[in-house]
Amino acid sequence: MSRSIIIYGLAMAALLILLKWLEWRFLLFDHAIEVYSGALALIFTGLGIWLALKLAKPKVQQEAQPAPKDQVGPPVMAIQGQLPATSDHAPDENELARFGLSGREQEVLQLMAEGLSNQEIADRLFVSLNTIKTHGSRIFEKLDVKRRTQAVEKSKRLRLIK
Repeated sequence: MSRSIIIYGLAMAALLILLKWLEWRFLLFDHAIEVYSGALALIFTGLGIWLALKLAKPKVQQEAQPAPKDQVGPPVMAIQGQLPATSDHAPDENELARFGLSGREQEVLQLMAEGLSNQEIADRLFVSLNTIKTHGSRIFEKLDVKRRTQAVEKSKRLRLIK
């Protein structure tokens, strides 16, 4: 008797599985476009969220570490191509006199070193863009350089700016 109960139970379970499978099959065939559209929408929603998170993540910038106070010898550069952080020293007056930089040119050069564009420098100093371009070309002439990066590097090396 228990054997026949197990057989009938397995047969009913198999029949139930078959009916559920047919129900899903007909459901998918009747609504195939909706199911595929929903799956595609989920995929693109996930891709959009992932891309937004990837693009919105702020980029981390490395900065050169200042040299220890007890270091003997020349400073070691932490990142190649960048100058080590300098302390707040007063500009070398002898070098300023040698190159003939005016106070305004020194100020423009300092703002260039901070990474500001010509327009940002003009806005900060309340002068026109052409005035800043003129100051820039005079600075390049006096320092005998061709680019902003060269002017900033040379002025830091010669301690013309902070």
